Amino acid sequence: MTSSEPTYLDCNCFAIRQAARFVSQLYERHVGQAGVTAAQFTLLAAIHRRPGTTMAELADAMVMERTTLVRALKPLQRDGLVTAEQQDASTRAVALNLSDAGRTTLHEASLRWIEAQKEFEEKFGRERAAELRKSLLELTSME
Repeated sequence: MTSSEPTYLDCNCFAIRQAARFVSQLYERHVGQAGVTAAQFTLLAAIHRRPGTTMAELADAMVMERTTLVRALKPLQRDGLVTAEQQDASTRAVALNLSDAGRTTLHEASLRWIEAQKEFEEKFGRERAAELRKSLLELTSME
């Protein structure tokens, strides 16, 4: 292999996945204190932003496969944090909402999320973090 050949260190996927694991671990330490994972926190926040959202809408917003979303929502429904009610008899679509317990958990987790945000920005830099978020959000809106 010559020095001009790309290596795994040149791989965008490798770098993004490694960074995602690092960032996830940081956020897990914080929001985990509220009894949810970082992934569950993002789902609770997304449902809170759009009460009554359907599974399909939420899957699109979260850039997730619907079957993955269903599996991710099961523990939140089991623990009484998220409700799923059929919209009407003519459709199989269900409306997702937070229960009172879900809103309370989201509030507690949001306080921990603020701590995680501060820690990340202290380590990475506030301006760099803002640019990174902008770039990553642009990436997920590419088609």
